[in-house]
Amino acid sequence: MIPYGRQDITRADIDAVVAVLNSDYLTQGPMVPRFENAVADHCGAEHAVAVNSATSALHIACLALGLGPGDWLWTTPVTFVASANCGLYCGAKVDFVDIDPRTYNLCPQALERKLITAEREGRLPKVVVPVHLCGQPCDMAAIHVLARRFGFKIIEDASHAIGGRYKGEPIGNGYYSDITVFSFHPVKIITTAEGGMALTNDAELANRMALLRSHGITRDQAQMTHEADGPWYYQQVELGFNYRMTDLQAALGVSQLTRLDEYVSRRHYFAERYNRLLSELPVITPWQHPDSYSGLHLYVIRLQLDKITHSHREVFEALRGQGIGVNLHYIPVHTQPYYRNMGYKPGDFEESESYYAEAISLPMYPTMSEAQQDQVIAVLQEALS
Repeated sequence: MIPYGRQDITRADIDAVVAVLNSDYLTQGPMVPRFENAVADHCGAEHAVAVNSATSALHIACLALGLGPGDWLWTTPVTFVASANCGLYCGAKVDFVDIDPRTYNLCPQALERKLITAEREGRLPKVVVPVHLCGQPCDMAAIHVLARRFGFKIIEDASHAIGGRYKGEPIGNGYYSDITVFSFHPVKIITTAEGGMALTNDAELANRMALLRSHGITRDQAQMTHEADGPWYYQQVELGFNYRMTDLQAALGVSQLTRLDEYVSRRHYFAERYNRLLSELPVITPWQHPDSYSGLHLYVIRLQLDKITHSHREVFEALRGQGIGVNLHYIPVHTQPYYRNMGYKPGDFEESESYYAEAISLPMYPTMSEAQQDQVIAVLQEALS
């Protein structure tokens, strides 16, 4: 089976983790802040807070921005459920904005139309979560203009996008958002086995997220309600969570980060090769906005169903049946049973549903070979014939 994505673990990665295993710190030691600083420096951000998953990062980002009961969080339907669930975790309500038909990201024009209506109805969002699908950044400049106009906060869900750039600058620098979130799941661009990170240029937000990731407990006298009883003393000043990243994970992340640019470059090589070799097939290959340099976590094609005799499902199953581990990113969140119970229904977000009816994620990862890619293309060609 050729998987749609896979991690690359080198001898250097293994040695970095073994060094931590042989050290005095397995959980909270020097590697976590070292990884945070390395990612912040790479992205040009002031602060980074490492956690055990991107889902946790989204949750504490929402809490740090004050999202709570009575508030609204808006995001795109074409994303993993965590981009929406993080709002529900805070007791807020969730709504969606349809996608741009070319980038598959949250559409700024659809966002503006929805904001104008919401302003009249008195239900503007407190937080908007644009998702950089497949690693391609959203039109953050346009979304940022709308944020200033309508008064919402922005969390960039850049789970797919570390190593990418927007308008020539690294994704994660915080120019157009309050907080950016990365994922380090094994199939992502770099991995810490499981893990995530929230980046911000706001020291207060960073301090709040650092507090929330560790039970709401502090040893900082400045955050305590009274003078410490002694050197052993700590206080729980908020209701936080056990969302910490370990030193083992951070060591792997530090090692992987040294190859980030190489990984993204390799993904671009395979994407360009796919673009060329698929050009005669009845599929739509990914369009890249000229302002963006995608992290290319995923390579998604859309079937031109009016030009083939097979259904979306038949093509997908034919690929899987021949050992090509394709996937589909994603089932629109509003069509999930949990969200349908809130009143959402098919037809609510037509561009997202049209995308879902045609999309297939093809295998692409840095250690893929040209021979494996050729096999993917040959099987796809047969499945479409």
